[in-house]
Amino acid sequence: MTADRSGPSVAPEGQSAGLVYGLMAYLSWGLVPLFWPLVKPAGAVEILAHRILWSLLFAVIGLVVLRRLGRLPANALAPVRQGRTFAILAVAAVAIAVNWGLYIWAVNNGHVIEASLGYYINPIISIALGVLVLRERLRHLQWAAVGFAVVAVIVLTITLGQPPWISLALATSFGLYGLLKNRVRIGALASLVVESALLAPLALGYLVVLGTRGQLTLLTGGPGHVALLVTSGLVTLLPLIWFSAAAARLPLSMVGLLQYVTPTMQFLLGYLWFGELMPAGRWLGFALVWIALVLLTIDVLRRLRARRLVQI
Repeated sequence: MTADRSGPSVAPEGQSAGLVYGLMAYLSWGLVPLFWPLVKPAGAVEILAHRILWSLLFAVIGLVVLRRLGRLPANALAPVRQGRTFAILAVAAVAIAVNWGLYIWAVNNGHVIEASLGYYINPIISIALGVLVLRERLRHLQWAAVGFAVVAVIVLTITLGQPPWISLALATSFGLYGLLKNRVRIGALASLVVESALLAPLALGYLVVLGTRGQLTLLTGGPGHVALLVTSGLVTLLPLIWFSAAAARLPLSMVGLLQYVTPTMQFLLGYLWFGELMPAGRWLGFALVWIALVLLTIDVLRRLRARRLVQI
């Protein structure tokens, strides 16, 4: 659940720029399914390892360019020395690594639509985590949305013959990541540096093992393949920068509504570009999820209107 605030006070021109940044971020994330198949024949874990390492490099470069590297120890590394903060960041790093790796695997193995469902239900999972972990209380529309989502999962389980594990795992890992990041206040670039640095030894170790076995595609795939693996860092970093710029200029409610652009793009790519099947049961499950999201959107708009009336 999001904080009950309207967001930063920004001039209309700034909000227009924020909307552009927001669309750039969410459209980029929505188009990512077109990128990961290009990095084959690398497997999902190898791609993930490269994504972690190159993200770390480009994030550090970004801090240097923005002249924020000198503040990194104070803003990021110093809190890491605190045991509780270090533990939160470590678990958050694992959560986002699981999310990234599973998503790459899903896209490259013909599960783009199921992956998109994971990001559709992510807001609902976040609400559930808020209730279970933070003891937050739900409003009526939120309860209704959760109910529709549960029914959707049941319908999809019956249709698929098993629960939509990919969707649930993606939504849960990303929801957990968001919950943990709310416990630690670190800027986007600095956060990416810390999380990637925590994961880097594992990523580098995995690539070394692949190299010793002669299975490292970085050494056998040619210059184009190497360039694509390096680009995975920019694919991670640029949308994050655009999202941060949008979040600084837009009300939180608008940022929340824009998030649906990404799974919609992914769904359309899975259905129209990759030609994944949508049997009647899956359509029904998605329809129930979309109804849940409409209810959440109405709830957000109602709260926004109520705040404005109070301010008047």
